[in-house]
Amino acid sequence: MLTGPAWSLKLRTEIAKAVIGQDAVVERLLVALLANGHVLLEGMPGLAKTLLVRSLGTALGVQFERVQFTPDLLPSDVVGTMIFSPKNGEFSVHRGPIFANLVLADEINRAPAKVQSALLEAMQERQVTIGGQTQPLPKPFFVMATQNPVEQEGTYPLPEAQTDRFLFKLIVDYPSAEEESTMVLRWGQVTKQPALVPASSGEELLSLRAQVDQIHVSTAVHHYILALVRATRALAEGPVAQRTLTFGASPRASLALYQATRALAWLRGQDFVTPALVQEIAPDILRHRIGLTYEAEAKELTADKIVAQVIARTPVPAA
Repeated sequence: MLTGPAWSLKLRTEIAKAVIGQDAVVERLLVALLANGHVLLEGMPGLAKTLLVRSLGTALGVQFERVQFTPDLLPSDVVGTMIFSPKNGEFSVHRGPIFANLVLADEINRAPAKVQSALLEAMQERQVTIGGQTQPLPKPFFVMATQNPVEQEGTYPLPEAQTDRFLFKLIVDYPSAEEESTMVLRWGQVTKQPALVPASSGEELLSLRAQVDQIHVSTAVHHYILALVRATRALAEGPVAQRTLTFGASPRASLALYQATRALAWLRGQDFVTPALVQEIAPDILRHRIGLTYEAEAKELTADKIVAQVIARTPVPAA
């Protein structure tokens, strides 16, 4: 039987042929695959976000499609549309790039809300509606989106309903000096570029989820997960002057934290979830699901700082 560490190693080894470093981000992406979740990657230009997702698709051996989000993009450019055939006088469905196993929504915040909303049904229901017809999406199906954290001109903020559908919001940081040096040597030859081959398959991924479902979560840890999420909502209650959040994390965050910690435990060869795993993965799940007040931002508080406070103040169970 294939174990979590073995599956993780063969995928990470293949991805490492193209992407140097970013080990923590790669591990989170594998967790998202196992937990059937979507990912929002945020980082400066040139940090290999697109390369990372493309390499993941190749290593996993699934169909990959990239959609460049722009202000003039239409929902039909993503989902598809009905095409009239003069030959037989009938309409037929023309499927868009959303009909792939792994869809990269590149610079997702550059498209207006009507295009972003086209992803809502796909991300939640794993289906789309074209011309009144419901079309199921292939299995497995993931949306991995990228956005630039600093350039705001010509961008549209993602609505809360959409950000809440992302399992993780991952911050992609600069590589270390050694990693950057390795990257230059590996990609510096124009005529010779790293080539990846599939190391797994979509069918294998779907079968491995049954093992993830066997990971034990004790009652104490279960309650700890709920306590962390509900603590964020408490920060949005009470007198306005004392609030640090305009809204806390939704019940979808509780489910995401529960599923993601089980997947992380399986990847690391553990058969149960510990509070330490919950604390480690909580920032990636909660940072995009809370809204800071103006007063909190004036005090230079960030979503990560508030999540860290919540973790520090919430009693940790003994087991």
